[in-house]
Amino acid sequence: MPANPAVLLIQLGTPDAPTPAALKPYLRQFLGDPRVIEAPRWRWWFILNFFILPTRPAQSAAKYQRIWNQQTGSPLLHITRLQTEALQRLFPDIPVRFGMQIGNPPVAEVVRELIDKGVDRLIVLPMYPQYSATTTASAFDVLFHALMRERRVPALRIIPPYYSHPAYIDAVSALIYDELMKLPAEPEHYLLSFHGIPVKYVERGDPYPEHVRETTRLLLEKLQWPTGRWTQTFQSLFGRDLWLQPYTDDTLRSLAGKGIKRVFVATPGFTTDCLETIDEIGYESREMFRHAGGETLQRCPCLNDHPAWIRALQTLILEEGKGWLS
Repeated sequence: MPANPAVLLIQLGTPDAPTPAALKPYLRQFLGDPRVIEAPRWRWWFILNFFILPTRPAQSAAKYQRIWNQQTGSPLLHITRLQTEALQRLFPDIPVRFGMQIGNPPVAEVVRELIDKGVDRLIVLPMYPQYSATTTASAFDVLFHALMRERRVPALRIIPPYYSHPAYIDAVSALIYDELMKLPAEPEHYLLSFHGIPVKYVERGDPYPEHVRETTRLLLEKLQWPTGRWTQTFQSLFGRDLWLQPYTDDTLRSLAGKGIKRVFVATPGFTTDCLETIDEIGYESREMFRHAGGETLQRCPCLNDHPAWIRALQTLILEEGKGWLS
């Protein structure tokens, strides 16, 4: 029988609506993931259900309302759909689909749909360049749990972390160059802001900061930013634990205090714009920077459906699909 391959992109997910009612199940699933919050389950269940879920859905909903588009809805969902459609045009003979770890469309439903269509070889692309148990391993958990319920399990090839892959580095560099060319004035300082994780996760063996450092090193080889005019930082802190440093907001506050007025912030670890980039950096961090004495914070969009990124995704898929894709 002829082979029937398919491509599956796995992204974190998004609530169905920017409302407290939609955020509550989303946050319950996200924060209930033991990969995301490593704590004794009974204690965390109590904290989550009695201290976080009663108030945080309304707080998060207010943030999502700032980024929600009336026509296209969730930016992450809309852009992931655009990425998938662009790849489908490049691979017209095989199905290209996306699934969400949290929310819709669920990975399990997409996997079932592909299997029902006769797919027997699946190339899986987690949308996380740098590996972390909190993201990449969590995506694997969702995928393998879905496959455990299937009678006909396709052969799998999972694209490994691509934090140092030339196609990814070239795509991020091209995006940053494009955005810098649009600015009326050169930034005084550049930030490469990555999502943070607790330090204790790194102490337990998570390689994430090593991947971030290598991505940063390779990007700087391309970008040639002067020493002293760039900083690699970590954002999106949650809880009271010590997280990887330096923190993005602390760095911005310090820069403003030193008289820096114009900063440029890129977020290379995020392949799709979402709450953490559009709102956290583009709204909250920008306001904080201004209040601290800065003037302009230029947020670089994520890779999204930039042509260089779509070509990079095509390269990753073709490399992993050798022998499967003609």
